[in-house]
Amino acid sequence: MSGNVQLLNDTLAAAKSEGRAALIAYLPAGFPTVTGGIEAVKAALDGGADVVEVGLPHSDPVLDGPVIQTADDIALRGGVRIADVMRTVREAHEATGKPILVMTYWNPIDRYGVERFTAELAEAGGAGCILPDLPVQESALWREHADKHGLATVFVVAPSSKDARLAEITAAGSGFVYAASLMGVTGTRESVGAQAEDLVRRTRATTDTPVCVGLGVSNAAQAAEVARFADGVIVGSAFVKRMLDAPDDAAGLEGVRALAADLAKGVRGRA
Repeated sequence: MSGNVQLLNDTLAAAKSEGRAALIAYLPAGFPTVTGGIEAVKAALDGGADVVEVGLPHSDPVLDGPVIQTADDIALRGGVRIADVMRTVREAHEATGKPILVMTYWNPIDRYGVERFTAELAEAGGAGCILPDLPVQESALWREHADKHGLATVFVVAPSSKDARLAEITAAGSGFVYAASLMGVTGTRESVGAQAEDLVRRTRATTDTPVCVGLGVSNAAQAAEVARFADGVIVGSAFVKRMLDAPDDAAGLEGVRALAADLAKGVRGRA
Protein backbone atom coordinates (compact mmCIF):
# COMPACT_ATOMS: atom_id res chain seq x y z
CA MET A 1 0.00 0.00 0.00
CA SER A 2 1.25 3.46 -0.87
CA GLY A 3 1.40 6.31 1.61
CA ASN A 4 -0.23 9.69 1.23
CA VAL A 5 2.59 11.99 0.13
CA GLN A 6 0.38 13.14 -2.76
CA LEU A 7 -2.40 14.09 -0.35
CA LEU A 8 0.11 16.20 1.58
CA ASN A 9 1.33 17.86 -1.62
CA ASP A 10 -2.24 18.53 -2.75
CA THR A 11 -3.23 19.95 0.64
CA LEU A 12 -0.34 22.41 0.69
CA ALA A 13 -1.02 23.37 -2.94
CA ALA A 14 -4.70 23.95 -2.16
CA ALA A 15 -3.82 26.31 0.69
CA LYS A 16 -1.49 28.21 -1.61
CA SER A 17 -4.20 28.45 -4.28
CA GLU A 18 -6.44 30.04 -1.63
CA GLY A 19 -3.76 32.66 -1.03
CA ARG A 20 -2.96 31.50 2.49
CA ALA A 21 -0.53 29.45 4.54
CA ALA A 22 -1.41 25.94 5.69
CA LEU A 23 -1.97 25.30 9.39
CA ILE A 24 0.07 22.33 10.66
CA ALA A 25 -0.60 21.09 14.20
CA TYR A 26 1.67 18.89 16.30
CA LEU A 27 0.43 16.53 19.01
CA PRO A 28 2.25 13.58 20.60
CA ALA A 29 0.79 10.09 20.34
CA GLY A 30 -0.32 8.52 23.62
CA PHE A 31 -1.05 11.83 25.35
CA PRO A 32 -2.96 11.93 27.63
CA THR A 33 -3.74 8.32 26.60
CA VAL A 34 -3.59 6.58 23.23
CA THR A 35 -7.32 7.03 22.65
CA GLY A 36 -7.22 10.56 24.08
CA GLY A 37 -4.35 11.42 21.76
CA ILE A 38 -6.30 10.22 18.74
CA GLU A 39 -9.24 12.37 19.77
CA ALA A 40 -6.91 15.36 20.19
CA VAL A 41 -5.56 14.95 16.65
CA LYS A 42 -9.10 14.73 15.30
CA ALA A 43 -10.09 17.82 17.31
CA ALA A 44 -7.21 19.83 15.81
CA LEU A 45 -8.21 18.78 12.29
CA ASP A 46 -11.91 19.40 12.94
CA GLY A 47 -11.05 22.84 14.30
CA GLY A 48 -9.23 23.88 11.15
CA ALA A 49 -5.75 22.36 10.94
CA ASP A 50 -4.85 21.24 7.43
CA VAL A 51 -2.16 18.75 8.47
CA VAL A 52 -1.13 17.10 11.74
CA GLU A 53 2.28 15.89 12.85
CA VAL A 54 1.94 13.03 15.32
CA GLY A 55 4.91 12.96 17.67
CA LEU A 56 6.55 9.66 18.56
CA PRO A 57 7.35 10.20 22.26
CA HIS A 58 11.03 9.95 23.13
CA SER A 59 12.75 9.63 26.48
CA ASP A 60 15.26 12.35 25.61
CA PRO A 61 13.52 14.85 23.29
CA VAL A 62 16.50 17.18 23.03
CA LEU A 63 14.91 19.47 20.44
CA ASP A 64 11.59 19.90 22.27
CA GLY A 65 10.75 22.38 24.99
CA PRO A 66 9.43 21.59 28.48
CA VAL A 67 5.74 21.49 27.47
CA ILE A 68 6.22 18.73 24.89
CA GLN A 69 8.72 16.96 27.16
CA THR A 70 6.02 16.80 29.85
CA ALA A 71 3.50 15.32 27.42
CA ASP A 72 6.08 12.81 26.13
CA ASP A 73 6.79 11.73 29.69
CA ILE A 74 3.10 11.15 30.37
CA ALA A 75 2.79 9.11 27.16
CA LEU A 76 5.87 7.02 27.91
CA ARG A 77 4.74 6.33 31.46
CA GLY A 78 1.45 5.21 29.94
CA GLY A 79 3.35 2.61 27.90
CA VAL A 80 2.96 4.11 24.40
CA ARG A 81 4.54 2.04 21.62
CA ILE A 82 5.20 2.51 17.91
CA ALA A 83 2.09 0.41 17.23
CA ASP A 84 0.09 3.10 19.09
CA VAL A 85 1.64 5.80 16.91
CA MET A 86 0.55 3.88 13.79
CA ARG A 87 -2.93 3.45 15.25
CA THR A 88 -3.10 7.20 15.91
CA VAL A 89 -2.15 7.96 12.29
CA ARG A 90 -4.63 5.41 10.92
CA GLU A 91 -7.65 6.41 12.96
CA ALA A 92 -7.10 10.16 12.57
CA HIS A 93 -6.64 9.86 8.82
CA GLU A 94 -9.64 7.56 8.38
CA ALA A 95 -11.83 9.92 10.41
CA THR A 96 -10.80 13.13 8.65
CA GLY A 97 -9.25 12.28 5.29
CA LYS A 98 -6.45 14.75 6.04
CA PRO A 99 -2.68 14.18 5.81
CA ILE A 100 -0.97 12.89 8.95
CA LEU A 101 2.79 12.74 9.38
CA VAL A 102 4.94 11.27 12.13
CA MET A 103 7.62 13.40 13.76
CA THR A 104 10.33 11.31 15.37
CA TYR A 105 13.96 11.13 16.31
CA TRP A 106 15.94 8.61 14.28
CA ASN A 107 16.85 6.11 16.99
CA PRO A 108 13.37 4.52 17.40
CA ILE A 109 13.11 3.96 13.62
CA ASP A 110 16.61 2.54 13.45
CA ARG A 111 15.81 0.03 16.20
CA TYR A 112 12.38 -0.82 14.76
CA GLY A 113 13.69 -1.29 11.23
CA VAL A 114 13.39 1.19 8.36
CA GLU A 115 11.52 -1.15 6.01
CA ARG A 116 9.09 -2.20 8.71
CA PHE A 117 8.46 1.38 9.87
CA THR A 118 7.87 2.81 6.39
CA ALA A 119 5.66 -0.11 5.32
CA GLU A 120 3.50 0.20 8.44
CA LEU A 121 3.26 3.99 8.20
CA ALA A 122 2.13 3.75 4.57
CA GLU A 123 -0.36 1.02 5.44
CA ALA A 124 -1.78 3.25 8.17
CA GLY A 125 -2.38 6.02 5.63
CA GLY A 126 0.49 8.20 6.77
CA ALA A 127 1.79 10.97 4.54
CA GLY A 128 5.41 10.96 5.64
CA CYS A 129 7.90 11.58 8.40
CA ILE A 130 9.70 14.57 9.90
CA LEU A 131 13.19 13.57 11.00
CA PRO A 132 14.83 16.44 12.91
CA ASP A 133 18.04 14.65 13.87
CA LEU A 134 18.74 12.51 10.78
CA PRO A 135 21.66 14.01 8.81
CA VAL A 136 20.91 14.23 5.09
CA GLN A 137 24.17 12.50 4.25
CA GLU A 138 23.08 9.48 6.32
CA SER A 139 19.49 9.38 5.00
CA ALA A 140 19.81 7.30 1.80
CA LEU A 141 18.35 4.11 3.30
CA TRP A 142 15.41 5.96 4.81
CA ARG A 143 14.68 7.87 1.60
CA GLU A 144 14.85 4.71 -0.50
CA HIS A 145 12.13 3.06 1.59
CA ALA A 146 10.09 6.25 2.02
CA ASP A 147 10.02 6.78 -1.75
CA LYS A 148 9.07 3.13 -2.31
CA HIS A 149 6.12 3.49 0.07
CA GLY A 150 4.89 6.92 -1.05
CA LEU A 151 5.99 8.85 2.03
CA ALA A 152 7.37 12.37 2.32
CA THR A 153 10.75 12.94 3.96
CA VAL A 154 10.71 16.28 5.77
CA PHE A 155 14.05 17.65 6.92
CA VAL A 156 14.62 20.54 9.31
CA VAL A 157 16.60 23.69 8.51
CA ALA A 158 17.70 26.36 10.98
CA PRO A 159 18.88 29.99 10.80
CA SER A 160 22.43 28.71 11.31
CA SER A 161 22.23 26.61 8.11
CA LYS A 162 24.54 27.99 5.41
CA ASP A 163 23.15 28.43 1.88
CA ALA A 164 25.07 25.45 0.46
CA ARG A 165 23.78 23.30 3.30
CA LEU A 166 20.22 24.48 2.66
CA ALA A 167 20.54 23.40 -0.97
CA GLU A 168 21.78 19.97 0.07
CA ILE A 169 18.91 19.50 2.54
CA THR A 170 16.14 20.70 0.26
CA ALA A 171 17.36 18.58 -2.66
CA ALA A 172 16.99 15.46 -0.52
CA GLY A 173 13.65 16.27 1.13
CA SER A 174 10.04 16.11 -0.02
CA GLY A 175 6.60 17.24 1.14
CA PHE A 176 7.77 20.44 2.77
CA VAL A 177 10.83 21.93 4.46
CA TYR A 178 10.54 22.47 8.22
CA ALA A 179 12.16 25.82 9.02
CA ALA A 180 12.88 25.87 12.76
CA SER A 181 13.34 29.04 14.74
CA LEU A 182 12.12 30.59 18.00
CA MET A 183 9.54 33.30 18.55
CA GLY A 184 11.49 34.45 21.56
CA VAL A 185 10.30 36.34 24.62
CA THR A 186 8.36 39.57 24.47
CA GLY A 187 10.54 42.34 23.10
CA THR A 188 12.71 40.16 20.88
CA ARG A 189 10.03 38.85 18.52
CA GLU A 190 10.70 41.44 15.83
CA SER A 191 14.32 40.43 15.35
CA VAL A 192 13.58 36.70 15.64
CA GLY A 193 10.71 37.06 13.15
CA ALA A 194 13.08 38.78 10.75
CA GLN A 195 15.55 35.91 11.21
CA ALA A 196 12.83 33.37 10.37
CA GLU A 197 11.71 35.37 7.36
CA ASP A 198 15.29 35.48 6.12
CA LEU A 199 15.58 31.70 6.59
CA VAL A 200 12.44 31.16 4.50
CA ARG A 201 13.77 33.47 1.79
CA ARG A 202 17.12 31.67 1.68
CA THR A 203 15.47 28.24 1.69
CA ARG A 204 13.05 29.15 -1.10
CA ALA A 205 16.03 30.20 -3.22
CA THR A 206 17.05 26.52 -3.30
CA THR A 207 13.71 24.77 -3.86
CA ASP A 208 10.10 24.92 -5.01
CA THR A 209 9.07 22.71 -2.08
CA PRO A 210 6.83 24.56 0.42
CA VAL A 211 8.63 26.02 3.44
CA CYS A 212 6.73 25.77 6.72
CA VAL A 213 7.81 27.51 9.90
CA GLY A 214 7.77 26.35 13.51
CA LEU A 215 8.20 29.51 15.55
CA GLY A 216 6.56 29.13 18.93
CA VAL A 217 3.28 30.48 17.53
CA SER A 218 0.47 30.38 20.09
CA ASN A 219 -2.29 32.69 18.81
CA ALA A 220 -3.98 33.95 15.66
CA ALA A 221 -2.02 37.22 15.48
CA GLN A 222 1.32 35.38 15.56
CA ALA A 223 0.02 32.86 13.02
CA ALA A 224 -0.92 35.71 10.70
CA GLU A 225 2.54 37.24 11.14
CA VAL A 226 4.30 34.02 10.12
CA ALA A 227 1.76 33.23 7.37
CA ARG A 228 2.77 36.46 5.68
CA PHE A 229 6.09 34.92 4.61
CA ALA A 230 5.76 31.12 5.04
CA ASP A 231 3.84 28.41 3.17
CA GLY A 232 2.77 26.81 6.42
CA VAL A 233 2.59 27.65 10.12
CA ILE A 234 3.52 24.82 12.51
CA VAL A 235 2.08 24.92 16.04
CA GLY A 236 2.90 22.35 18.70
CA SER A 237 3.47 23.50 22.26
CA ALA A 238 0.36 25.72 22.30
CA PHE A 239 -1.86 22.73 21.51
CA VAL A 240 -0.15 20.52 24.08
CA LYS A 241 -0.43 23.26 26.70
CA ARG A 242 -4.18 23.45 26.15
CA MET A 243 -4.36 19.75 26.98
CA LEU A 244 -2.03 20.01 29.99
CA ASP A 245 -3.85 23.02 31.47
CA ALA A 246 -7.37 21.63 31.01
CA PRO A 247 -9.29 20.44 34.09
CA ASP A 248 -10.37 17.27 32.25
CA ASP A 249 -9.99 15.49 28.90
CA ALA A 250 -13.21 16.91 27.43
CA ALA A 251 -12.11 20.46 28.19
CA GLY A 252 -8.70 19.69 26.71
CA LEU A 253 -10.23 18.54 23.44
CA GLU A 254 -12.42 21.64 23.30
CA GLY A 255 -9.35 23.77 23.94
CA VAL A 256 -7.50 22.11 21.05
CA ARG A 257 -10.47 22.57 18.73
CA ALA A 258 -10.88 26.23 19.70
CA LEU A 259 -7.17 26.98 19.28
CA ALA A 260 -7.16 25.35 15.84
CA ALA A 261 -10.14 27.49 14.81
CA ASP A 262 -8.40 30.64 16.09
CA LEU A 263 -5.13 29.80 14.30
CA ALA A 264 -7.03 28.91 11.12
CA LYS A 265 -8.37 32.48 11.08
CA GLY A 266 -4.82 33.72 11.56
CA VAL A 267 -3.33 31.87 8.58
CA ARG A 268 -6.20 33.27 6.48
CA GLY A 269 -5.38 36.82 7.59
CA ARG A 270 -8.62 37.18 9.56
CA ALA A 271 -7.10 37.40 13.02
